Amino acid sequence: MNCRGIRGATTVEANDPAAITAATRQLLERMVDANSLSVDNIASVTFTATPDLDAAYPARAAREIGWAEIPLLCVQEMNVAGSLPRCLRVLVHWNTDLRPDQIHHVYLGRARTLRPDLVEETRT
Repeated sequence: MNCRGIRGATTVEANDPAAITAATRQLLERMVDANSLSVDNIASVTFTATPDLDAAYPARAAREIGWAEIPLLCVQEMNVAGSLPRCLRVLVHWNTDLRPDQIHHVYLGRARTLRPDLVEETRT
């Protein structure tokens, strides 16, 4: 079994705790569904948020869906001029036997523009 990364990103409509938690929850649930993730096989998760999202930790949503024993880390995304505003990104480290080309990365909302090569029309 190898440790692989699953990438995901979404945008948040407003800098408030409910919006951040809801957007993060939706993203994580889509990642779980797209990859048939078992929580027991998740090694760790890193969340990033753009500097304009500081009302809540994205990891809160992960805890709310039962990821209580998984190491979670929230950090601020680099503040690059012209970058996508109110954007949350996630990198899930996952123990799996799947090959990298079998992993489904999930990009929602305006974050779909970040990696159009990875966006699957049926999973938007």
